[in-house]
Amino acid sequence: MQRMREELIRRNYAAATIRAYLKAVEHFRQHVGVELEDMGPDDIRSYHAYLLGERKLAVNTVVLNICALRFLYIKVLKRRDMKEDLPYPKQRLRLPVILSPAEVAQLIAAASNLFHRTILMTLYSTGLRRAELCRLKVSDIDSKRMMVRVIQGKGGIDREVPLSRKLLPTLREYYRWMRPQTWLFPGTVNNWRADKPITTKVVWEAVRQAVKRAGIRKHVTPHTLRHCFATHLLESGADLRSIQMMLGHSDLEATTVYLHLSRRHLQATANPLEQIAISSPEKLPLSRRLRKSQ
Repeated sequence: MQRMREELIRRNYAAATIRAYLKAVEHFRQHVGVELEDMGPDDIRSYHAYLLGERKLAVNTVVLNICALRFLYIKVLKRRDMKEDLPYPKQRLRLPVILSPAEVAQLIAAASNLFHRTILMTLYSTGLRRAELCRLKVSDIDSKRMMVRVIQGKGGIDREVPLSRKLLPTLREYYRWMRPQTWLFPGTVNNWRADKPITTKVVWEAVRQAVKRAGIRKHVTPHTLRHCFATHLLESGADLRSIQMMLGHSDLEATTVYLHLSRRHLQATANPLEQIAISSPEKLPLSRRLRKSQ
């Protein structure tokens, strides 16, 4: 485990990834009850089936466990033959929930206070992940260039996102009230404001309360606003490459999912039913009973 930790650090993996990988490997070791060096393909296959079958973990969670075990055996123990015994589970494409622009406006209007309203508007107008939003600093808001700078986002990548002209007045009003020092959204210690970032739970709560007050029945999370940001940009005519850069996707393929959600792109091609001649439904009998032939 120490060798694995050192190898992860040497390859400059993120601190959160290091913790997740080490935790996953430790769970594997405890479940099998054998020293890591002595484990074989049968142990891995049974554990893989256990995660999916008995524990019924989400596919993405199982993928993280497989990534951790692959790193252990291939990068640390140099047992490259184990790669065949560590396949990634098949993932099914599930399209995310998308709110209409009117529903987003309804959600923002339902914010219970200025703090929550600013969080919701920033999420939607920048497409930031909730962890990226939590770590925004006051200095990251460049009102002169009208840009928001994201420092060390997912994958350790810096990027910039345009600052909305509608968001700026809200940010200024929020700043005059909150007076944040370092972090744009400061957290608390023992219910007192502190110079530390808020946790992602605060973002979840802001969204949950607004959804409830707005009466929206769709399943909405902070990440839903990120999906709405990308989809509404695409429907407004933005190109995929620009959206990829603003979202911080390392691969354009991850951004193409929004083609399945954009009404403008889905409705660009005429439906084949529109191209054939059919009779009026008013001439059809309303009963489903078959008439006897005379």
